Amino acid sequence: MSLVNDKVTNFSLAELNKFSTESLATRVTNDVQQIRQALMMLLRSAIPAPITAVWAIIKIQATSGELTLTTAVGIVLLVAGIATVSAIAIPQFKKIQNLLDKMNGITQENLTGIRVIRAYNAEDYQEKKFNDINTSLTKVQLFAGRTMAFISPIITLIMNGLTLALYWVGATLINAQVTDYAAIVSFIMLSSQVVMSFMMLLMMIIFWPRASVSANRIAAVLDTEGTIKDPKVEKPLNSVGEVTFDHVSFRYPDAQADVLEDITFTAKKGETVAFIGATGSGKSSLINLVTRLYDVTKGRILIDGVDIRDLKQKTLRSLIGFVPQKGILFSGSVRDNIALGNPKMSLAEVEKAAKVACADEFVDKMDKGYDSEIAQVGTNVSGGQRQRLCIARAVAIKPQILVFDDSFSALDFKTDRKVRDNLKEYAKDSTKLIVAQRIGTVMDADRIVVLVDGKVVGNGTHKELLQSCPTYRDIALSQLSKEELGL
Repeated sequence: MSLVNDKVTNFSLAELNKFSTESLATRVTNDVQQIRQALMMLLRSAIPAPITAVWAIIKIQATSGELTLTTAVGIVLLVAGIATVSAIAIPQFKKIQNLLDKMNGITQENLTGIRVIRAYNAEDYQEKKFNDINTSLTKVQLFAGRTMAFISPIITLIMNGLTLALYWVGATLINAQVTDYAAIVSFIMLSSQVVMSFMMLLMMIIFWPRASVSANRIAAVLDTEGTIKDPKVEKPLNSVGEVTFDHVSFRYPDAQADVLEDITFTAKKGETVAFIGATGSGKSSLINLVTRLYDVTKGRILIDGVDIRDLKQKTLRSLIGFVPQKGILFSGSVRDNIALGNPKMSLAEVEKAAKVACADEFVDKMDKGYDSEIAQVGTNVSGGQRQRLCIARAVAIKPQILVFDDSFSALDFKTDRKVRDNLKEYAKDSTKLIVAQRIGTVMDADRIVVLVDGKVVGNGTHKELLQSCPTYRDIALSQLSKEELGL
């Protein structure tokens, strides 16, 4: 499980999207459990059963050729019967694992989207979706279980039939005065040992079909090579924090067209560069390239003149404080969440970062302050509070580069302004890249990059773009009046 988990956590977004979250969750938990059960059965049977079978077969061959042939026929029939049942069941086990993926996905949707579901009275609709997939899963599991249930009567029928056959052949041999009753009884005991040994081995087949499906699913994860790899030799940095996009183009895996096309700009140390544009213009995609969640398709992204592909991922991300569009917190205390990038951080540093993000305003009112517990995903705090804690988390590690992916949208205008003023003072030497929808958030930036369909249509200050970029001017006028914009 640890190996699979390590592999999954090192996947880039391209690999994560390929498998889907619910499928990876099933593979890391249920599939691993299936393999564990099969291995336990293997370890219990793999050593004693073959030794017993070989010993008994050697003894049998020395007793009677006719009785040995009868035993061999019984074993062949046993193997053929169980193999036939397994061949029918294996495809069903593949369906079971795929249906488990879908059911996990629906369950995850129901839990994470419970507020939306209730707001739209969609409980019946979601319950029907779950029941449909659950019914399908139940039917397939019942079919597979009933198919595998044939193994027990097959084993019983063949073992009893073999015993009868041995008595019949033995009686014939005794009548022909070839052997005696004592030899026949000894042979039947030995043949039982052979059959029991094969049965122990064949019992693994009850677990093995599903385990083999699970093993193939896990192997698919382990065999997937990450598209983002560390260089063998890392190039040195000047530790300045200058970010340069050099004719960068990018398209998602299997996409037909570029999401970003020929993007070129430079963000110098301490500068604030903002990105604005309509939904789908490529702003978040551009930010994901900086943190190397994806690699560029064409061009280069440079930090202090070094291509980020020539840096180890750990080195690159240690330079960046990243605040995602959707604030994500983890179960633990407020202090644990803010100090995520550096668990050894002192309480004073945590409090300072919270103050910069204006998170101290509500943390101080909590029962235990910075030791107050945060629920999984931060469900016990509001969206704005969650976002402020995420900003504090990024600021706390004192990065050279701060990246905000539309991170101020959950804040009210007053808090938005106050946080940005605090960042100017506290992180004045950090290069800041900001994706935003509000003109008020970006208008004080040193440079604003305007994107339309993945292309740069404007690059300059707020005042320059009001005069030279119609797209920016339209966005600004849709949010603020001409008087507020000074037009």
